[in-house]
Amino acid sequence: MNKDAKIYVAGHRGMVGSAIVRTLEENGFTNIIKRTSEELNLIRQEEVESFFKKQKPDYVFLAAAKVGGIHANNTYPAEFLYNNLMIESNVIHSAYKYNVKKLLFLGSSCIYPKMAPQPIKEEYLLTGSLEPTNEAYAIAKISGIELCRFYRKQYGCDFISAMPTNLYGINDNFDLETSHVLPALIRKFHEAKINNQKEVVIWGTGKPRREFLYVDDLADACLHIMKDYSDEMHVNIGTGEDIEIGELAEMIKNIVGFKGDIVNDLTKPDGTPRKLLDVSLLQSTGWVFNTKLNAGIEKVYQWYLEQKNN
Repeated sequence: MNKDAKIYVAGHRGMVGSAIVRTLEENGFTNIIKRTSEELNLIRQEEVESFFKKQKPDYVFLAAAKVGGIHANNTYPAEFLYNNLMIESNVIHSAYKYNVKKLLFLGSSCIYPKMAPQPIKEEYLLTGSLEPTNEAYAIAKISGIELCRFYRKQYGCDFISAMPTNLYGINDNFDLETSHVLPALIRKFHEAKINNQKEVVIWGTGKPRREFLYVDDLADACLHIMKDYSDEMHVNIGTGEDIEIGELAEMIKNIVGFKGDIVNDLTKPDGTPRKLLDVSLLQSTGWVFNTKLNAGIEKVYQWYLEQKNN
């Protein structure tokens, strides 16, 4: 990748897209194309084709998606399936049509079967039933992987896919209705601390185990595989380490400085019991994560406080 190559980052205002832009800029790339959803609606095929025809990017990072936690996925499954199918279909097809040199599609670890053996290898895809609470999103992301694979097979496109584990970082979503567990806990503990509450309620038993990757580490991995990886097999991106949700809550409680109790709401679902990615394929290409969970959460909490103050 030449430093002046034309690079389109789809979803540049989201947590993942903004981290990819930061990483590209830090690595000296100077020709980054960005469009807001108001400027370019990726759900509309005509708009996407017109954009690619005019801009003709050399490389595409497809980080745009409709995302959310268990509640949002469960409540709006049709939106999650339709919007994500349209975004990826339009971008991937236009990338083929207008001769993009390489495209990286970003999925999610929820693509794997609910009861997949742990840690989860790439080849476990489509070997069992999905977790019902985010099935629509998972089906959309699986379709994106398969689109990249079949455009490679039929047309010889250098389109690759990466499956990040649970992400957190700067520009995360802290809305309690639609956020993922880690930013939701940061907000809950912070507000409980400010309001002198005696307890914070967390969903489920706290026993499910989850893996968390700092988003700037993800962006670094994305640039690495964009430069050094080309294959129809998608690549897991993670740490290879996981933690119980209850332990995570204790960690965030301590970082925020909340002094009250943690209470489990056992009427709420746990979701998948464990979701740890096998990252040996990624590690074999020479990449390992950099940011430890405790240090990453401290960075995000400081950023969250700055946003509150602003």
